[in-house]
Amino acid sequence: MKIAVLSGKGGTGKTFVAVNLASIIAKSVYLDCDVEEPNGHLFFKPQDITEEEVKVRVPYVHPALCDGSRKCVDFCRFNALAYVNNKLMVFEELCHSCGGCSLVCPNKAIKEKDKTIGVVRDGTSEGVRVISGFLNPGEVSGIPIVKRILEKVEVEKEMVFIDCPPGSACMVMESIKDADYCLLVAEPTIFGVHNLAMVQELVKVFHKPFSIILNKVNDEKNPAKTYCLEQKLPIIAEISYKEEIGKISSNGYILVREKPEYKSLFIDITAKILKELE
Repeated sequence: MKIAVLSGKGGTGKTFVAVNLASIIAKSVYLDCDVEEPNGHLFFKPQDITEEEVKVRVPYVHPALCDGSRKCVDFCRFNALAYVNNKLMVFEELCHSCGGCSLVCPNKAIKEKDKTIGVVRDGTSEGVRVISGFLNPGEVSGIPIVKRILEKVEVEKEMVFIDCPPGSACMVMESIKDADYCLLVAEPTIFGVHNLAMVQELVKVFHKPFSIILNKVNDEKNPAKTYCLEQKLPIIAEISYKEEIGKISSNGYILVREKPEYKSLFIDITAKILKELE
């Protein structure tokens, strides 16, 4: 079973929820698909790590074969090609690796080569399999890395927790498309309401069952909770704002491992999800 944990913005506690859920399940799998800024490994501190490069295909030019037809330039919707001063130029950082330019070239002047865009690291932490993706700085898209992360657990039977990128862009869509259930993490602010509404619409587009975790709840007004009640959205848990939780997390530790009394909270969340999916 794959449970995706997502939020409309960073800082809501998405990774906090995901790592704690994974930590209370025996032989669970944690996938960090937030490849632009992965931090789940900082909490799990996995051991016995293996590393795999993720590569994409990008074009290169044989100048002697290029006749300046510009068909490749006209084809590319990402402006990764330009013909300047009788020379075809390739901007790899803009390329989306579709391969179309090499297909439309009448003289076969464009070929493809491998380019490494990042790595996937696979390790273990107290029974949890931890798989994290790391996108190289400056790369246009981390989708190939997200795909590779998800492929590594395609035949797994354990509980899989997907720590999605924040927001609702393409990498988030890739992260949740095969998920069985989505957990939306929201903070008690007006800004949090805006971003909760955004990811709520996304999971509806994908027809995913979902519920909401309200994080950092205190005694003040909670616009996120008000929004959920008005929209009749399912709230599966409310996690109180506590100084000890903040200290444990900010020091790179996992709450349920440091304070076992919190295990019941995350066990209850998991049990409610499983009941909904029966």
